[in-house]
Amino acid sequence: MPKHYRPAGKKKEGNAAKYITRTKAVSYLQISLAVFRKLCILKGVFPREPKKKVEGNHKTYYHMKDIAFLLHDPLIEKFREMRVHRKKVKKAFAKKNKDLADRLLNRPPSYKLDRLIIERYPTFIDALRDLDDCLTMVHLFAALPAVEGERVQVQRIHNCRRLSHEWQAYISRTNSLRKTFISVKGIYYQAEVQGQKITWLTPHALQQVLTDDVDFNVMLTFLEFYETLLGFINFKLYHSINVNYPPILDPRLEALSAELYALSRYMSTGRLPGNPDSNGSTEDKETENNKENSKTDESELRLAQLQHQLPANEPGALMHLVEESVADDIEDGPAKDSRNLFRGLKFYLSREVPRESLLFIIPAFGGTVSWEGQGAPFEETDEEITHQIVDRPTQSHVFLSREYVQPQWIFDCVNALLILPTEGYIVGRVPPPHLSPFVDNDEEGYVPEYAETIKRLQDAAKSKVLPLPGLGDEAHENSMVDTRSEYNEVAEKKRKLDMLEKQYHEELKMEIEGTTFSNISNKKADIPDVPDDAEGDESEEAKEDDPIKQAADDAEEISKSLMSNRKRGLLKAMEIGKERKKSKIETLKQRKKKAESSASAKKRSS
Repeated sequence: MPKHYRPAGKKKEGNAAKYITRTKAVSYLQISLAVFRKLCILKGVFPREPKKKVEGNHKTYYHMKDIAFLLHDPLIEKFREMRVHRKKVKKAFAKKNKDLADRLLNRPPSYKLDRLIIERYPTFIDALRDLDDCLTMVHLFAALPAVEGERVQVQRIHNCRRLSHEWQAYISRTNSLRKTFISVKGIYYQAEVQGQKITWLTPHALQQVLTDDVDFNVMLTFLEFYETLLGFINFKLYHSINVNYPPILDPRLEALSAELYALSRYMSTGRLPGNPDSNGSTEDKETENNKENSKTDESELRLAQLQHQLPANEPGALMHLVEESVADDIEDGPAKDSRNLFRGLKFYLSREVPRESLLFIIPAFGGTVSWEGQGAPFEETDEEITHQIVDRPTQSHVFLSREYVQPQWIFDCVNALLILPTEGYIVGRVPPPHLSPFVDNDEEGYVPEYAETIKRLQDAAKSKVLPLPGLGDEAHENSMVDTRSEYNEVAEKKRKLDMLEKQYHEELKMEIEGTTFSNISNKKADIPDVPDDAEGDESEEAKEDDPIKQAADDAEEISKSLMSNRKRGLLKAMEIGKERKKSKIETLKQRKKKAESSASAKKRSS
């Protein structure tokens, strides 16, 4: 009898009982593969990787407990009702019974995902932790063209735009935005909501094309769940700052397609901006204007959608949200710094800059912003404008009372949380490198030159001593000299501590070797003067003869020999990754040296 012989009818054990293949799971649930895939996405059930794949490596396995979890879900019965409904409609059309088909089409079976949200996310913090992919997906579909006849319904695209605008309005009003970075894929944002860091990606404001390489059925299933999740989160966040949800927008602003502009007005006043006693004919005209404007060019309509500031001459224009908010995470340090970064600055955006992003970022950091187009809060000729964001070399008219900078200046100021000098961002110049705030330079082992410059500016801003009233520039310079002298004293103390630590390690090494003080003095007297290369060779030989290093190497070899093949392979992969990182750093340093040498050669020749 074989060792693992199991008589017929005996219960399965081990991996054969814990895991089931996808084909058997579909047969077990008595549903189609498309319905099974949709059900797994909505319920959060994903394939597993068992240690031993009983039925082969080429099959997909699921945990048997997950399949049993799906078996009793009410959604299965709803999907069956929808399948029966489609068959009835098809049969009615086949029999040319148009009345019956119309009745069936007007009463399709529907379902809600509210129960699944509570089931998958027991607490609100759990939902916030899983919000990254949700926001990325919603913003992606919000950027798609709303055209009838495409694979994505127009209503779904409008709903995604509404949800994304509501989310951005909350982030801007509560000053929760922390980081932003422009990449080839799009623009990355990171916000901090109730202590949770949420990062999402928005596509560039370009014409999107629906390709055939993507399975939109799977993406639309994810989007269906994410729409419900983001709606619940927006509801909770709006109520946390005492704002009703869903917001009731001003029909006049809706007619201008300034949806988020209207959201800002609603959140600032906490009520319906329009007068409920106004004439009904006026509202009808505004509705007609809304329909007419919805047919215009898509890019022009979305210019005002992310505007967060209100006209100063309209009632309810003051933004009271931050002051009246009762949220717990508003008065912390980062939110306070973000709220005061652009305070007192007034920006104007030219038509060639990425307006959607800038109209979202600038108000989130306390700035006032307008744009070139219909519905703008103030015109370009406003004398209070401090900065104009442009991205073309020549201007029709230049105002001497303001600074003209490139859009990258806004993003770099936000990441550095500091108003950077504008000399490097003047129109026509090549701006400094756009550094990613999501990269830890110390961990990578290479600090870019511009990152060091920003660090010095930040240190200078933190340790800056303002001169007393009545004192001139000399007193201010003296205070800066005192700061530099203190910095030099700290550096000198650190150098002395490093020398003492090095001396301690040398004495410890000599103690292990059993060397006495008299032997050390005799060796120093007998050592002749040697060139630097020889000293380097001797130091390397001394390192090789170091007993402490030798013991560490032996211990490492012993630990490697005791590892399994899998762990040894992982360790080798980690070592290869470290070597690649070192080689990459060396390459960057060499490029930097070449660039500096070429720049110095050009200066000499000129």
